[in-house]
This record gives sequence, C-alpha cells and structure tokens, in this order.
Amino acid sequence: MRKVILFIATSLDGYIADEKGSVDWLIQQDPEIEENTQYLNFINDIDTIIMGYTTYHQVVTELSPQNWLYEKMMTYVYTHKKLKSKYNIQFTNQDLKELITDLKNKEGKDIWVCGGANLINQLIELNLIDQYYITMIPILLGKGIRLFDKQDNQTKLELMKTEIFHGMVDLVYRRIQ
Repeated sequence: MRKVILFIATSLDGYIADEKGSVDWLIQQDPEIEENTQYLNFINDIDTIIMGYTTYHQVVTELSPQNWLYEKMMTYVYTHKKLKSKYNIQFTNQDLKELITDLKNKEGKDIWVCGGANLINQLIELNLIDQYYITMIPILLGKGIRLFDKQDNQTKLELMKTEIFHGMVDLVYRRIQ
C-alpha cells in the first residue's frame, strides 16, 4: 500500500514560513551547497502530491510562476474554492480521510504531503501521515507559521534515519501504529 509522507523543512524553532507566509529564508541557505540527495531519492518514489491552496498559490505565484514544478505528478489541491483543474492538478474539497484512503488504495508510488500547516495538522489529527521527513534548517525565525499546531491526540513516532547536511539535519520518522 502507498505511504503518505510529509516532506518539509522547518526552522530550528519549528516554523515552516515567516509571519508573512514567506519561505525566502529557505532560499538564503549557502548557494555553494549541492542538491540534497535525500530530496532527490524521496521524489523518485513519489507520483502524487497533496497540498493546501495557500501552498499551491505560493508555488504558482512566487516560487515557480513560469512552469508547474510537479507536472509529472498528480497533484491534489485541498481547497473550498471552485477552481478548474489543469496540468494534472485537481482541486478538491472531498472529505480528507476519504481522499487519502482513496489515494492509498490506488496503484502507484507514495504520496507527498507538501504543505501547508493547516492541511498537515488536519492529517496528523486524523492519523493519516505514515512517515515524516523533516529537515531542520539552522535558523531561528522567532515567529511565523508553525509546522505543528496543538493536537487533541498524541502521535507516537519512531526515528528511522538522521543525516547531517551542511548544518541542516534531516530526520525521518515513521508513525507507530
């Protein structure tokens, strides 16, 4: 069965974006650093992406306005907005648990939860994320959009792997059933 995987970067103090929603601080990392092999290995095992509308909007207006970065993958944008699908992008407001169950039961590679915080926290609350790939960036933002919000339930995780990469730390956890 396909896995639902959160792959995301966070500041050392737990923020995925600054208070304006910007991720410029990610781009400001040392330009001499070569591509992170963990991302390259991860993306080869993915054929489906799920993201919230704010993340989608940021990708198409700021991060890559000229072309859709994920054109070879099916992308589900979770939103209540009525938008027309394009480029293997499906806008949906289907029940989240039902959507994830449907996707996991389809043939294919794993499913990447790309963001944002609201969607991530809903998936955690529903116990639907199987693995967590978290890259800790050596910066303290002080305020912004938190990766993890308050949850009603505990989620137990098991550490599978760590890797240090130019001052960043990659952590890979799996959810304990």
